[in-house]
Amino acid sequence: MKEILQHFPELTEHQKSQFEALAGLYKDWNLKINVVSRKDIDEIYLRHVLHSLGIAKIQVFKPGSSVMDVGTGGGFPGIPLAILFPETQFHLVDSIGKKIKVVNEVKEGLALENVKTSNCRVEEIDEQYDFIVSRAVAQMETFVRWVKGKVKKKSEHELKNGILYLKGGDLTEELAKYQTAKIYELSDYFDSEFFDTKKVVHLPMKFKG
Repeated sequence: MKEILQHFPELTEHQKSQFEALAGLYKDWNLKINVVSRKDIDEIYLRHVLHSLGIAKIQVFKPGSSVMDVGTGGGFPGIPLAILFPETQFHLVDSIGKKIKVVNEVKEGLALENVKTSNCRVEEIDEQYDFIVSRAVAQMETFVRWVKGKVKKKSEHELKNGILYLKGGDLTEELAKYQTAKIYELSDYFDSEFFDTKKVVHLPMKFKG
């Protein structure tokens, strides 16, 4: 929690209590359904929560906007972002039922009213969003294909509507065909070694291939 408060000092008391409750909920559910590795569960605030919130350092979501989290797994980055932006609507999607079960339990445990979930493939979703977020579920080219047509045309934020993708390592080759992609280094925002190779990639909807 210390890291969360250090980097997001303006949290309300309600948000603080939600973030504090989050670790216990995941530890409890992880014993029943393993969605977070044993090593990571002990460092959940650093490796999962703060990592997810890296997206918020790149773009603050406006009230009334909508965000889809594709391949959410146990709820990252969607759940931490939903706590941080209570007036933004989040749609968390995963094709693996047991993962969505955990997300639903955590959502209920935190009383998150701005989260809905779907247990399906993203191609089956027939809605549009301001942004689509994810944490390295596929190569960018595959991911772009999955989410084609699911981004709203009209942008209301500083960044153009599109993909905000948490990735790591050298992305030169993977992003070579996307001239409008911009890479943000999370090490510019967070000082832990964990973030040395971690990035957020913003790919606006109208990209040149």
